Amino acid sequence: MADARTAEIAANLAAARERIANACTAAGRDPGEITLVVVTKTWPADDVTRLAGLGVTDVGENRDQEAAPKAAATRELDLTWHFIGQLQTNKAAAVARYADVVHSVDRLALVQALEKGAAKAGRTLDCLVQVNLDPDPGPQPGNPVRGGCADPPGPIAQRGGVAADEAADVAAAIDSAEHLRLRGVMGVAPLGADPAPAFVRLADALAALRAHYPGLDVMSAGMSDDLEQAVAAGATHLRVGSSVLGSRA
Repeated sequence: MADARTAEIAANLAAARERIANACTAAGRDPGEITLVVVTKTWPADDVTRLAGLGVTDVGENRDQEAAPKAAATRELDLTWHFIGQLQTNKAAAVARYADVVHSVDRLALVQALEKGAAKAGRTLDCLVQVNLDPDPGPQPGNPVRGGCADPPGPIAQRGGVAADEAADVAAAIDSAEHLRLRGVMGVAPLGADPAPAFVRLADALAALRAHYPGLDVMSAGMSDDLEQAVAAGATHLRVGSSVLGSRA
């Protein structure tokens, strides 16, 4: 698509990639270590097609209602689909049909639901343990890690994530599932706080899991506003939306 929208996205994409390159230089890292996941939330499938034409290989969504039709409309494109939002167990089977990577695995009931959905779809899903990066996440009512089946209600569900000291339980469940592949961790920096210490906590959580699973290679952290801090902390995957596609309505 050679139109004004494509030109706009191309310019934004170039600027985002330059920011990532500069962040890598500052951190003494190779930009080739970074995967840019462009989050297409609220934007149409045509924009996904434009992104693919501009060399983007990884796109992300946080709602099944949007992701499923976009993935279907662009199935002929060579794209990796990342599901990055909080996921209800009753949506897991649907997500397992098209997602390649699920970033937000934060409870045992969800692991079980994803395994069942992936098995039915005949697919293998890469999974990340979402770690709560609040300084003290505390207990999360309705979202117990050990054996709980309830989906988390209210504002806690908006950010999600398991406490770092319980991440091993979720990781072990993923690792033992036949159709799921444990790849690493994901986190979202707390609102209104310096993201740098939070991303260091996420890196520490990944290091702790690597003691048991040395092949883990994904740290998903950083968005449009804090990608530099994420790169500095060791992020391998950046989830960037507005910087590339523009501000959402």
